[in-house]
Order: sequence, then structure tokens, then C-alpha cells
Amino acid sequence: MEPERLRRRLGSAFRLRGLLLRADAVKYLTEALQSIDEVELDDVIENVIDAVEKQPLSSNMIEQSTVEAAVQECSQASDETIENVFNIIGAFDIPRYIYNSERKKFLPLSMTNFPVPNLFGTARDKAELFRERYCILQQRTYRHELFTPSAVVAHPDDSRSKFQLKTIETLLGNTAKVGEVIVLGMITQLKEGKFFLEDPTGVVQLDLSKAQFHSGLYTESCFVLAEGWYEDEVFHVNAFGFPPTEPSATTRAFYGNVNFFGGPSSASVKASAKLKQLEDENEDAMFVFLSDVWLDQAEVLEKLHTMFLGYSSAPPTCFFFCGNFSSAPYGKNQIQSLKGSLKALADIICEYPSIHKSSRFVFVPGPEDPGPGCILPRPPLAENITEEFRQLVPFSVFTTNPCRIQYCTQEIIIFREDLVNKMCRNCVRFPSSNMDIPNHFVKTILSQGHLTPLPLYVSPVYWAYDYSLRVYPVPDMLVIADKYDPFTVTNTDCLCINPGSFPRSGFSFKVFYPSNKTVEDSKLQGL
Repeated sequence: MEPERLRRRLGSAFRLRGLLLRADAVKYLTEALQSIDEVELDDVIENVIDAVEKQPLSSNMIEQSTVEAAVQECSQASDETIENVFNIIGAFDIPRYIYNSERKKFLPLSMTNFPVPNLFGTARDKAELFRERYCILQQRTYRHELFTPSAVVAHPDDSRSKFQLKTIETLLGNTAKVGEVIVLGMITQLKEGKFFLEDPTGVVQLDLSKAQFHSGLYTESCFVLAEGWYEDEVFHVNAFGFPPTEPSATTRAFYGNVNFFGGPSSASVKASAKLKQLEDENEDAMFVFLSDVWLDQAEVLEKLHTMFLGYSSAPPTCFFFCGNFSSAPYGKNQIQSLKGSLKALADIICEYPSIHKSSRFVFVPGPEDPGPGCILPRPPLAENITEEFRQLVPFSVFTTNPCRIQYCTQEIIIFREDLVNKMCRNCVRFPSSNMDIPNHFVKTILSQGHLTPLPLYVSPVYWAYDYSLRVYPVPDMLVIADKYDPFTVTNTDCLCINPGSFPRSGFSFKVFYPSNKTVEDSKLQGL
């Protein structure tokens, strides 16, 4: 394309995004994009602008150095495909994005005035934890068709069928009765036996005597859409529902190719056609999930022998072993016995050369494994415990709890926590509908956009790392390894599975085939 025409196209594309190019930046881009085919040019320019916007910009005037860095990032992106096939992302390596309500965008931590996360959080971190959960759900709810006022009202009834979200502040400012309002807020119990609804603008007492609860597990510290009327400083709730969920494709259509998930890729892997092709072609890829792998039990090791023997002719891509790794996880000899148990597992793996060479092994610690208490996210098992195992089985990774797995274009979150019972015990009101508990549970997690929608005294979290427990955008697969009975539930294009406790559920486990996104229930009982 002739330089003058290319210059005009660059100028108008940048202006559409509210950016202006300096003369030297235009010259550099014209030379860099001269050889690109006209069919691909629009996409390439869009990618360059996306890369420019990711950088910390002091004004809308773009310098040559900024454009150079953006072009370099885009050219690297095309070479990244091979190293992005399979990545294990620890909870402490997940990028932090903060929602900016003025710009209606998620900004990386480096572009905000927030400090770098620290395990010893400040009071501000604790307050921000709930405020960020609220902001994410609020912007998601506003985008839902029920809450979006249409630009042009085609029919008078259309505008009436839309709902309007109110803040608690607007209720508290009224002395008269306010009828039929919907408020997004967090359920809290500020006084014994009395429930309140809280949002960033205020707190209001709730009267739940006539409240209808939609499906889900409504716990303290979870966010709800409360519908009802307000009078005499009390909000009388008619119905409780959860904020609507949103498929990840909808989220990405709104926020572009931001890599919320983590990993080496600069943009979201969802956009990579090469990775999608690799994923579809590799039909033999197979992930095996086991939970509560009690390595100190002879019967468990025997069943693992049986499993490896069965898989030795066609080794899976990866085995995911979730804790607890010992059946009696207490006592002064716990660490020594765990070392010995891991050595026994390594010896078994070495007996099957095909699995030892071809399969990866990922270990996610459980709530009772050696480590710093029950605060989430949990670091990996200590290196001095796993050192011998890693030497014998080089393709092994000991990661955090929770952790994230990126395989080609698929995003998987793995979380080992006995969460179902915890959430049922802390319900404001136990569900009466006949939908089974796994469906209630999965709906709650995805609606809340968070792995532990529970009070901090029930499920403690490192305040500054609360973002690592987000389930937003919704992943392709969520593995909640829980001692509850195994289940497989699909909700909002997300496959949620629980492999169940390996020794307690008749040695059952789950097998996932990424090429066609199917899950197979497996059991070793009686073998």
C-alpha cells in the first residue's frame, strides 16, 4: 500500500480510540507495516493499538518508543504459540487487574496506584477485597439485558420490562416508603441473628420473613440481588437472586484480548487460531484428576499401580494429584512420612517407563498437608519434602492451591477444598427446591465470580491475594476437588467437575478429553 494512504489509515484508526500519533511514530509504523498484506492490515493495526493501550500512557499523544514496544510485542505474539501449549500458573503468578469504573476497563496493577500485593496485607487490602468483588459483579450485572436500558425505546412496555439497580444510599435517604426496588449488595450479620445488606455506599437491615430464595447456596458474605420494599430503615425482601452469570465469550467481546488468566502469553490464548488447531488435532490429549491421594495407604498405592498399568499403553498428557497426601495428616513425623510416601509413588511411576517419559504430574496441596495453616491461596509443598521425588520424576510440578492450567485455548482452574459442606453449613437458608446440591453449588460459585464466597472467619484469605481466587472471566473448566460425592455439572459454558475423594468413593476419578471437552467417570473398585 502506498505510504500516504497507509498513514491516513493509521491516523484514523488511532483517532477512533482517542489516541494521536506523533510524526516520528507515524513514520516508524508506516515503514514497519509497509509489507503487510492489505487483507490483514486492519487486524494488525487493531493488535498494535491494543498493545499500545496496555502500556502505561501519560497522555493520548503516542511517542515512537511506545509504538516500537507495541510492534515488538505483536511480532513476538506470533512466535509464542509453541511455548503456550501447556502452562501451569500458580496463584501468586496470576496477573492482577483492577476495574476502573470511569474508563469502564480493567487496568493492570502497574497502571494504578495500588501497592504490589503482600502476604501481610493492610487494612486497605481488606476493604478493597470486598469492594473489588462488588465492582466486578456490578459491571457484569449492568451489562445484562434485564438491566440495560435500550438506547431507543421501540415500545413503551420495553422500558418497563427493564430493571433498575439502586444503591443502599438511595434507600437510606428516603423517609417515605420506597416500593419495588432491586439492590446489589453483600449479606452480612452485623448483629447476632440480624442480617444486613451492605454495598460501598451504606448498610441496611433486612427483614427476611417473606423472602423467596432462588436456586443457589446463599451464604453470609455472598453478593445478591435483593428485590423488595424499604420502610422505617428496614429493607423488606420479597426475593433473593444471584447476579446473572456471563459466558467468557461475552466478557471477552467487551474487554478484548486481555489475558486475565495468566501465563506467558501477552494476550488471551482464546484468540489464537494456531492453538485452537493444535487442540483439535491432538485427540489423544487426556487429563486424569484424582483427589485425596493418601500415599501412606497401601491400598491407594496398589490402586495407583493398577491405574498406571492400564494407562501404560496410552499414557495421559497429565495426572493431577490433589491432596491431602496422607490419611493421618498430623504428628511430629508427618513430614518424614510424606517424604517416604512420595518416594514410594516415584518408584511406582518409574516401573512404567512409557508414563514416566510421556506424562506430566501436577500436585496440588490439600487443606491438611504440611504448610502455613488453612489460609488461601496455599503455597506448594515445601521443596525439602518434594526434592527426591522431583529428581526421580523430572516431569513433575508441585504447585499452589488453587492453581490454573492453560492447555492450548482452554483455561482450567483447579481448587482443592472441602467447600460444599462449608457452604451448606453457612447458608442463610438451606435451599428447599429439589435441584440437587451440586447444581446449587456450581451456580453459586459462577454467579459470585469467586471460589470462596464465605465470611473470612470461615474461609481465611490473604487479603491482597484475594484476586487469585476469582472465577472471572468464566473458565472452560472448573475442578473443585472436594470430599463430597463426585459430580459433573455444566453451567454458563463452563464444565465443573468434582473427582471425589479417591479412597472414600470406591477409588473413583475423572478423565477429561480437551479435544472434544468430554469428561469420563472412572472407578477402580473391584479391580
